[in-house]
Amino acid sequence: MLIAALVATLGVIAFPMWSYADRSGTGQANVAAGTVNTQWGPLTAADRDLIVRVRLAGLWELPAGQQAVERAPSRAIKEAGDHLIVGHTDLDKRVRIVAAQLGVTLPNQPNEQQQGWLGEMSAATGAEYEYKFVNLLRAAHGKIFPAIGTVRNSTRNTLVRQLASDTNQTVLDHITVLEKTGRVDFDAIANDSVSGTTASPTGPPAPVPGQVAPSAPAAEASGDIGTTSRPSPGAPGTVNTNRPDPADPAGVTE
Repeated sequence: MLIAALVATLGVIAFPMWSYADRSGTGQANVAAGTVNTQWGPLTAADRDLIVRVRLAGLWELPAGQQAVERAPSRAIKEAGDHLIVGHTDLDKRVRIVAAQLGVTLPNQPNEQQQGWLGEMSAATGAEYEYKFVNLLRAAHGKIFPAIGTVRNSTRNTLVRQLASDTNQTVLDHITVLEKTGRVDFDAIANDSVSGTTASPTGPPAPVPGQVAPSAPAAEASGDIGTTSRPSPGAPGTVNTNRPDPADPAGVTE
């Protein structure tokens, strides 16, 4: 009985220690294991991954944009290429400054998959080129878009948070201008986004043909509330990416 009592007591003591959220194998422990402290806040593995992904995006999307401007199969494609060049020239400057401040090593060439995409576009002509240019780039932007939001939400590093905000605006601008070409294959993107998923769809029931849905009341502040902000900084269908040049204390861009 004495031995049993001792075992039970040790179990009571040990269980809370084992059940702490930061024990080995938990999400908190995995984050902590890859985190280093900086003067701008903790820098996690996810933070570093975003920094590298921003750099990689510019290494293939900027030359893709240049190719579109030079080949100029249509005005819409040329406009999209222009936005890619301007956006990634700006983002690349910002990501190199941030990487230098945080000590993150950046790649200097696109990865194998991105090189393959550039090769596909280079080999295509006419309508096939337009399709590949628009849809390869639109799909790539769509996949990094939620990743930016995840890091922007969770990072405790002020430099990474600002980079995520800047990247979010640029990616949204590129998505918008690519869609303006009218060549985005939304069916293909939708099918690709759900491939491998097995969860049942959620949300309200499907609308019934011929049945009018009830009108929803407006969501608005009550009383006499004065406001000064606007819901969007630009005209519908545009994204405002105008921002000041970044501070460059280490002279990375000189």
